[in-house]
Amino acid sequence: MIRLTEIRLPLDHAPDALAAEIVRRLGIPAGDLLDHTVFRRGYDARRRGAIVLVYTVDCAVHDQDAVLARLADDRHVALAPDTAYRFVVDDGAALAARDGYRRPVVIGAGPCGLLAGLLLAQMGLRPLILERGKIVRERTVDTFALWRKSILTPESNVQFGEGGAGTFSDGKLYSQVSDPRHYGRKVLAEFVRAGAPEEILYLSKPHIGTFRLVSMVEHIRAQIESLGGEYRFGTRVEEILIVRDAAGARRVEGVRLSDGGIVPTGHVVLAIGHSARDTFAMLRDAGVEMRAKPFSIGVRIEHPQSVIDMARFGTQAANPLLGAADYRLVHHAANGRAVYSFCMCPGGTVVAATSEEGRVVTNGMSQYSRAERNANAGIVVGVTPGVDYPDDPLAGIAFQRHWERQAFLAGGGAYRAPAQRVGDFLAGRPSTHLGTVEPSYRPGVTPTDLATCLPDYVVAAMREALPMFERRLRGFSMDDAVMTGVETRTSSPLRIPRGPDGQSVNTAGLYPAGEGAGYAGGILSAGIDGIRVAEAVALTMAGRPVDGLIRETMTHTAAAQ
Repeated sequence: MIRLTEIRLPLDHAPDALAAEIVRRLGIPAGDLLDHTVFRRGYDARRRGAIVLVYTVDCAVHDQDAVLARLADDRHVALAPDTAYRFVVDDGAALAARDGYRRPVVIGAGPCGLLAGLLLAQMGLRPLILERGKIVRERTVDTFALWRKSILTPESNVQFGEGGAGTFSDGKLYSQVSDPRHYGRKVLAEFVRAGAPEEILYLSKPHIGTFRLVSMVEHIRAQIESLGGEYRFGTRVEEILIVRDAAGARRVEGVRLSDGGIVPTGHVVLAIGHSARDTFAMLRDAGVEMRAKPFSIGVRIEHPQSVIDMARFGTQAANPLLGAADYRLVHHAANGRAVYSFCMCPGGTVVAATSEEGRVVTNGMSQYSRAERNANAGIVVGVTPGVDYPDDPLAGIAFQRHWERQAFLAGGGAYRAPAQRVGDFLAGRPSTHLGTVEPSYRPGVTPTDLATCLPDYVVAAMREALPMFERRLRGFSMDDAVMTGVETRTSSPLRIPRGPDGQSVNTAGLYPAGEGAGYAGGILSAGIDGIRVAEAVALTMAGRPVDGLIRETMTHTAAAQ
């Protein structure tokens, strides 16, 4: 197959226009085009009056070698890569049948843990998946209780439970991480198998939405269990059992659970997510090496989706091929801070995302339809250990907790969130009422001054950035746009270092993975990391070299976040 990129066609192009353009670009007779499939479809909206669709296609042609040789200097024409997934271990079932076999344990059932567990199960290794929260349907009931009744269940909420934090999000399935082995394609293929629409395989910015994610998570669980894997919900890991050999080297021997039970194992995938604060403290006490890392904090901002659609698409705003408009904004402030949009949710809602009592945390969520009246996104500012808080692995958590508590107090309790009109925020005055933009956050908001629940340098950087964003998106700094605080869980505040074999640098058998360990930033990148780590576990269990599968993730983790 030949891969042809940057095919640009009008939004209203005829059905046969794509094939005609392929023939023209390749310089071949129409009869020489044997077949073609769309690998990727996006759009270029930089010129609102001339928005075009941009295709990447894979083509089967007569005399492929001659076509490739003739177009060797065209950077948009190349041999299509082989994206088929191949298991690194094909005798896992035989390994699992041996006397004394100790199955691998996966801690956490978010995107990383699910894909790690699925791969291990598909290779016949019968993983045990431990999740402190509840199954996804019960978890949904608990999460709605916070949103509708101000009742928080600390072990079952937006952060904890089957599916992880990504379940209550926009369900974005794109990432900037380097993926030379095409693991992302494997993730998307498994999601389609679990019930996601096939369009996620070719849209440039695919998403699923919360309700579809719920049923997908259930399908993945059923597949893992059918392959010999096991889940235990409502089960928190209280301790990683570690032993030392004669030379003093540390290795995992098992895990102790919240019910007092012990699971012997030599391979633990640590896919705990960025909000498992008590687990981070347990790992620190156990001597597992951890390092503080930068993250970001800020607020959620809401505009009418129609304002964003018009700013991005102009007269093409209603075109169904474009859907609800998104945006991505960055500003480098005079005080040295980077201000940027984060986790933009078109046609969505702002949700209560705390996992601890007496604190307020916001996040964004959309359904597949993206049909709600408001667009929302995080507007966040980078913070750095050793500059904004002590350079200690757990200091970032203390920093987050402080501002989450301030938001709880500013909201007046009952998990109401502090909110402010953009016009008031820019003027430096508290809001006493809201305007035409109705905030979507539940249990509700309290108009106030967001400067009381964010650091001064964050407030200053955001006040500088909002008018700059207005220059790129008309209406962005409209007076009645609503800012709701606070957004603190943008990424993990720490990293658990691992070597090229995927294992903790000072504790053999412990495989830090995903967002909580500092190696992913979103559903797709977390799933990719889950596959990498599962492969590392399987190869190690089979006594085979890992071949540096993990190094790629460490190199490109910043892009993921």
